[in-house]
Amino acid sequence: MRRQADIEAQLHAALLAADGATGAHCIHELWMRGEFAANIETSLTELWMRAAAFIPEWLPMRYIEWLPTVYEVTLTFSATRRGRCNVYLVLLDYPDRKRGPYGVYVGMSRYPPAQRFDQHKAGIHAAGSVLKRGLEALTGPTLHLQGIARAEALGIEAQLALALGDAGLLVEGGH
Repeated sequence: MRRQADIEAQLHAALLAADGATGAHCIHELWMRGEFAANIETSLTELWMRAAAFIPEWLPMRYIEWLPTVYEVTLTFSATRRGRCNVYLVLLDYPDRKRGPYGVYVGMSRYPPAQRFDQHKAGIHAAGSVLKRGLEALTGPTLHLQGIARAEALGIEAQLALALGDAGLLVEGGH
């Protein structure tokens, strides 16, 4: 296991080199290890300023304290058959709710998560919660649930929504 100081040094070098992919991996690892929110936010901002064009789409644009929980929960799901469907998550903005400033939408589509998010925001077969409150697709936690059979994707979508709700998140979708 790498030491935190080594990860921070690699992140610093990635920022200087405008290496979005390496910087994303470093920030992600620090995030999953429980690094302070302010440090993650600062690192995300700097990475987006220096290397926006090279950041992988799975790295969220803002700090979400419950992201490690989302990874833990989604990793309990797997599919056995390949297909054309994708399970995806969307970060929702809920500043007016007591349970925290963010929620999550769980969906299933034949389109890649980022493209489906764009469709929601354009009003194409849009869920109201994503159209009104959607901030970004959270592709990282569901990377292993891409290209799966429709029947499995439907079941995982519903079960994942329930599991995330049981974990204390504000959940929409999952039908």
